[in-house]
Amino acid sequence: MANEIWTIKRCLEWTKEYLAERGEEHPRLSAEWLLCAATGLARIDLYMRMDETLNADQLETMHAAVVRRAKGEPLQYITGSTQFRMIDVACAPGVLIPRPETEMLVEEVLNYLDAEVLSPEAAARQRVELPWNDEVEQARKAEAALADERATAERRAANLTAADEAALGSDVLGSRAYAEELADREAEEAAAQAAEAEAAEPDLDEYGIAIEGNDQQTTPAQDAAAPAPAEPRIARVLEVGCGTGCISLSLAWERRDHVTCTATDIEPRAIDLATKNRDALGLTADEVAFSLTNLVSSIPREEWGTFDVLVSNPPYIPTDVMRSLPHEVKDFEPDLALEGGADGLDIFRRLLNAAPYMLRAGGLFACELYEGALDAAAELCRQAGLSDVRIVHDLTDRPRIVRAIVTEPKQRQ
Repeated sequence: MANEIWTIKRCLEWTKEYLAERGEEHPRLSAEWLLCAATGLARIDLYMRMDETLNADQLETMHAAVVRRAKGEPLQYITGSTQFRMIDVACAPGVLIPRPETEMLVEEVLNYLDAEVLSPEAAARQRVELPWNDEVEQARKAEAALADERATAERRAANLTAADEAALGSDVLGSRAYAEELADREAEEAAAQAAEAEAAEPDLDEYGIAIEGNDQQTTPAQDAAAPAPAEPRIARVLEVGCGTGCISLSLAWERRDHVTCTATDIEPRAIDLATKNRDALGLTADEVAFSLTNLVSSIPREEWGTFDVLVSNPPYIPTDVMRSLPHEVKDFEPDLALEGGADGLDIFRRLLNAAPYMLRAGGLFACELYEGALDAAAELCRQAGLSDVRIVHDLTDRPRIVRAIVTEPKQRQ
């Protein structure tokens, strides 16, 4: 076998068939992930370089990875990473793997921060409706058409069909999305410059003579009278049970300079991995601080009542349900990050008790929980005196998140 020629195409097909025979639910996708990790290529590059031969190191890496996957080990542990919202997150055994449902938890926190805490400028860049948007739209359409032509040429060069492109998703379409975004930005900037130039020109009468007394420039006296702009509000988030750090890191990354996070975990491997992920993103300890502790035990007393959000994806699988979890979850991911007691709410109750002490008035308490426990969790929030209690459903329409507002903060004597 060592003397055989293994191209990317042959290795992809062989791995797909091998994993399918061993019950893999998505054998081709798994084969692609493993090949990307072994070769360092993006998924689209696999299909553009099918005839390339794997070297000895790549073959050895691929062989070890296929063996691990065939035994049920999660792909994220084998490849060492996964994507979470806008960031790449390193994964490692002993630390819970981020789930898509948790991306929605981040979205709920961001929606609250944008609406209740941050200035409008802090939110993610939105396309502003301007008087010259018709011109912008025309420029955008022209650039998008050019991007479509380029994407079509790339697809033909790779011998990919439209169906292939749809299956591969964002890896193929990324260049087109980038082109459209670039077109938007350039067109808006050009239009803004034109508007500024037009505003600078004086009004003219019917003879083309400048009209006096219509100067729009402010005088020094007017400038002095204008109030100084308020300092931008920095939101403070407390996360309990950070795992890979994906929640806090996403919040700080997507609202950089507007959000700081303090995140805790009881597992040393989680703190080490989260710190590694923070460093890889170029974020600082001032932006996201990780602390090895039990729940909120390490939070200094002077910081109690100063947080805008307490967010958590705590252990929430009921004990009886733990036995029915899939093999790759039950036998590979840490029980400490999964099991939540008889009803799945053991840790949630402790967090709910801490929330009025940690949050300011109007602060948000938000937790991801087991789908069968959301009604009970919401009722516990009401009994604790929290207001605006809501249950949020995930993308499969299962109840997944409880969120509530602390209206009366507490101070421990």
